[in-house]
Amino acid sequence: MNEKSIKNADTYYRLAEQKAARYYKSLHEQVIQRAYVPTLTKDIQSWKHNHIHHHSLLSFFSRGKGKATPRGYDNYIQWLDFTGKLDNYLDRSISYIFMRDLGKSLDSPRTQTRVRRVVDHLKNYLTQSAKTEGNKIETFSMVGLYRIAQKEGIESTVIWLINKLKTVSSNIPKEMDAEQAQRKLIKIIAGVIMHEMEEMNDEISAEERRQKLDEAIRLGYSYGLTYPFIDDLLDAKILSVKEEKQYSDLIRKTLITGFVPELGEWTGDNKELIRFIHSELRDAFEYIKTHQRQETRAKFSEQSYVFFNSQEIDRGKNLSNENYTNEELYIPIILKSSSSRLIVRSVINAAEDEGFENRTFFYGIYNQLADDFADMFDDMKNGAVTPYTYYIKYHDKRPDLINPFELYWSVISNLIHNVYHSDKKACEVILNRAINGLKRFKEKLGIKKYNEMMQLFACGSPGFDSLVQSMVQKADDVDFFDKLLRDHMITVLKNERIERKEFLNTLETVRVQINNILDISEVDHIPLMKAPIIDAANYSLKGHGKRLRPILTWVMGVNEYGLESAAIVPLLKSLEYMHTASLILDDLPSQDNASIRRGRPTLHQVYNISTAELTALFLTQKAVEEQASLDQFNSKTVLNLIQYSTQITKDMCKGQAMDLDSKGKQLTLEQLNLMCFYKTGIAFEASLIMPAILANVSELEVEALKKFSYHAGIAFQIKDDLLDVEGNLYLLGKPVGKDAENNNSTFVSTLGQEDARKAMWEHYCFAMEALQEVPRNTTFLKHLLNYNLNRDH
Repeated sequence: MNEKSIKNADTYYRLAEQKAARYYKSLHEQVIQRAYVPTLTKDIQSWKHNHIHHHSLLSFFSRGKGKATPRGYDNYIQWLDFTGKLDNYLDRSISYIFMRDLGKSLDSPRTQTRVRRVVDHLKNYLTQSAKTEGNKIETFSMVGLYRIAQKEGIESTVIWLINKLKTVSSNIPKEMDAEQAQRKLIKIIAGVIMHEMEEMNDEISAEERRQKLDEAIRLGYSYGLTYPFIDDLLDAKILSVKEEKQYSDLIRKTLITGFVPELGEWTGDNKELIRFIHSELRDAFEYIKTHQRQETRAKFSEQSYVFFNSQEIDRGKNLSNENYTNEELYIPIILKSSSSRLIVRSVINAAEDEGFENRTFFYGIYNQLADDFADMFDDMKNGAVTPYTYYIKYHDKRPDLINPFELYWSVISNLIHNVYHSDKKACEVILNRAINGLKRFKEKLGIKKYNEMMQLFACGSPGFDSLVQSMVQKADDVDFFDKLLRDHMITVLKNERIERKEFLNTLETVRVQINNILDISEVDHIPLMKAPIIDAANYSLKGHGKRLRPILTWVMGVNEYGLESAAIVPLLKSLEYMHTASLILDDLPSQDNASIRRGRPTLHQVYNISTAELTALFLTQKAVEEQASLDQFNSKTVLNLIQYSTQITKDMCKGQAMDLDSKGKQLTLEQLNLMCFYKTGIAFEASLIMPAILANVSELEVEALKKFSYHAGIAFQIKDDLLDVEGNLYLLGKPVGKDAENNNSTFVSTLGQEDARKAMWEHYCFAMEALQEVPRNTTFLKHLLNYNLNRDH
């Protein structure tokens, strides 16, 4: 770094620091004079008329039904709609987002129109979702996201984003909160999208809108990466002291020079993690740069440096140091809380907006103080210095310390009357938010601990303190959608992680059990000659197969239909025998001519073609024999199962024949879907329908399972086609590029990689939606679909 660059960065930071110091001084004067007390007392007295309700006896007993808990997301939305409160709930929530995230003034007619439009759209979406309760996809699932992407024509962008989020999540160190990291990243992306949409006019073409949304998502991801991989990483104390300095220096150098330095030699324990982060952040930084004009690039660099440097100053504080001044405590907070949102407009190349910059600058500390208040005990536990933790520790020794709770109310007073010019809507939203924050804090701590903290942070004006606590106890209709959504999102992400772990555990546990029952013993002794068929069959069965089909049958049969595990062992064996037979035939020189299967030489390579053909025939017959030995079930039921099984075998032969006939031909998508269903989907169907037959489930359920299997099978085949182009021989256990070598017609050769990936996602969505019609716990099936999307073999 040259001295000029360093000097320029320091100069800009000093200017920002001076502006923050002036703001702090004005807030400090209000605290000393308690000027906020009469002003806010009057505001709250007026505000409370809309929030203190005298309930009838009947309503008293029903008030608790719609309590907003993380698990009550859908029920709470329905309750709000039923009670007629949903409109106001969404209006204050969206108004708040327009103030906080978009820096808007609520007295603007344009802003009022935009807020109303968003509220109407969101209300319609939420109420329509509620009407399909019991037959709907989780609102914030990958399916829901992809369906929105289809409407906007940004499917490839969203597929890219989902893959990126998966990669980031898998690289979050265990010492960090993966769900919170994902939530923050998603929140930043959403914020950038909102800013971009605010910049669009109503006359924008569909194609231009698509391009802008594509850029906004990629820019949001690029900027959002800084939260888990800079702020959270450095806060988590994962890096050694030496690594932390090396990493911070690298970030600082990037922001000052505008170029990402090479990583160079990294000697710490976290070398692989840092290599991954460096690569991701370098690509993100370059993407942002290439999409910026020169003037916005300079603004971005300046604001980013202020954000990073103020964070570093705050991060470097030690709670054992009792000598920090009020200015040292608050000025970095003003800077980091405002610059983090000011950056967004330079990220998207938006024109300068003095009103936005002023409102955002003054607003930031309000949000930061509210967050620090909510997190004060976690911060205290981690030894973090915030105005609250520092005041808790040193208020007895340091009478000069400002009470941060008083400063918080001073900020609120300043915002309402000096920034938003006493606008009634702004006053309503800000006070709603303040009282809601205290209500949530009280619920989190419990009454006793909450009262202790309120006594500690008392503002020195008993009348004002009493009024505020009265509002905390009595006020209604102060909750916000973004808080409900935040809690819901964290719950969904945590549940997904737990379910995914259980899915993988089940997959591995049942796979081991199935591997232990597949071996075929040689019952008939033929002394005069050696018959290699059984050895050949066991060779094929002992490869590293995924065993997805029998695992699926076990999970549905045992966990969902309540069948005895021992009773369905013959069925499990039969499914894997049928599948292995189909693979042996697939690999023959007359068909796919494969040399490796399941990580080992194919059967005809080890033995010969004739033995391979006979082994496949032997396994199909062995499968029927196993099915006929299902002696714990009604004989008519078993006959129905065998009849269904033979039909499936015939259909699989049809599919393979269609595949052979298609070599060198260009199939239509319809022909590909049909061939793929017969080749792959029908086997998934059998894994679900066979245990369903044994359990005598309804015809409606069978049809829903068939619908799921059809789409799941095609999605699985498309993934196979993509892996044949993009995969790794070692991971796949078979050569890549065989489809092209054999001149096979595949989804990739027909559609191209990008559209094949879209088709896979379309069938994934159809399969997920089909699960809504299955009256069982379908968590395992859901994760099986996700497993297919994410597998690398």
